[in-house]
Amino acid sequence: MRILLIEDEARLANIIQRLLRSERFDVDLALTGNEGLDLALTGNYDALIVDRMLPGIEGLEIIRQLRADGVATPVLILTARADLPERVEGLNAGADDYLGKPFAFEELLARLRALLRRIDRPIAPVTLSAGGISLNLDQHTVTRQGDPVDLTQREYLLLETLMRNQGRVLTRDELLERVWGYDADPQGNVVELYIHYLRRKLDAPSATAASSLIRTVRGVGYQMMVS
Repeated sequence: MRILLIEDEARLANIIQRLLRSERFDVDLALTGNEGLDLALTGNYDALIVDRMLPGIEGLEIIRQLRADGVATPVLILTARADLPERVEGLNAGADDYLGKPFAFEELLARLRALLRRIDRPIAPVTLSAGGISLNLDQHTVTRQGDPVDLTQREYLLLETLMRNQGRVLTRDELLERVWGYDADPQGNVVELYIHYLRRKLDAPSATAASSLIRTVRGVGYQMMVS
């Protein structure tokens, strides 16, 4: 399931993002209200986690605009302002639940899962598949045509990110943020290098650039071809 997290505290946002990804959620991150609103209006998300106090458009206004535009995606508000009047105001603005800071991550997960149960869909598949490649999220293993593929931790994370976004072009910056971390400062063409590693391990020996499972979109990024 796809989650949009709108949170301007970068350290907290990265912790939440890593936590949710470890629970097999696909998570996009916005650090400002304006960016968050744009993503929420254009993306297909199963739930939103929205901080109330944000630079640009604040959290409650994001929710009001979404509801006014007919977007019914469930919303969980995060805020340091958790007194009764603020909770009532948030719920009246169109939020579905409210979680005050500081909070336990177990409670965040429990509240998010409760929201998602309302739409009666599984949280995520155990196995991702594309073009003969299978990635098992529980066992942390990868096979190609049934044969095991030995990947490093970074290669695995890069492949998982691409497979969770089949058909979508991911930019180099997006891949850096998702695989190496939001505050990473990698040296050289590390994304291109690891894409090369994956192709060498996953593509058939006779594969060409045009037939590779991972397509290069020149000047934009990379795309895992849809199976």
